Amino acid sequence: MKLTYIYHSCFALECDLFTIIIDYYEDTIKPSEKGYIHSYLLHRPGKIYVLSSHSHPDHFNPEILLWKQQRDDIQYIFSQDILESGLATKKDATYLNKLETYKDNFLIIKAYGSTDIGISFLIQTEGKQLFHAGDLNNWHWNEECSIEESQGYETNYLNELKLIVNDVNHLDLAMFPVDPRLGKDYTRGAEQFINQIQTDTFAPMHFDEAYIKAAAFALYAETKRCKSIKWTHRGECITI
Repeated sequence: MKLTYIYHSCFALECDLFTIIIDYYEDTIKPSEKGYIHSYLLHRPGKIYVLSSHSHPDHFNPEILLWKQQRDDIQYIFSQDILESGLATKKDATYLNKLETYKDNFLIIKAYGSTDIGISFLIQTEGKQLFHAGDLNNWHWNEECSIEESQGYETNYLNELKLIVNDVNHLDLAMFPVDPRLGKDYTRGAEQFINQIQTDTFAPMHFDEAYIKAAAFALYAETKRCKSIKWTHRGECITI
């Protein structure tokens, strides 16, 4: 299984018989038709799953609905809020609410919660467990708001994390926000996540172009026997 960092919170997973694209925002380069998704993945043999965790424009680009004009074997799996926001129609996709499941011959996808809007994804396929957080994170903003507000954000996150921990004790891969905008404690949510769920490989996301800041999480991850990828550019890939 090949994991490619596309940009922001978008990743592609290439499996033997299918491809998964999650939270497409922009391709690896501009113009997009020359990026990795447009020039290669949309032409790759096998079924394509396109997942979107919520309707924020940095996680859902309506362009993805045009891809079905090129391929008739695309399965769209979206958060329910995308339908409710009017960005897609009922016939465009399968929609999931928190704790609902999609299943077919290739994979099982279970939706968990978020600390913003939408959902996060637990994906089971090829004997592996993979997690994409969407906007699930400890968005504590503790340098910008009151202690009470910050603690409330953290409690909300820990409650959502508990639901996952009740079902999952090991992940082969977690794709999770490490967002420097949160200030000096920007890795707090990621630390809490791998403290509670044994994670083999951690893929930072939602860091824009702050590659050095995202890579710094690897030092903490090592203390938990977790490999955190030190992304250096869009289109970088590893084998899971």
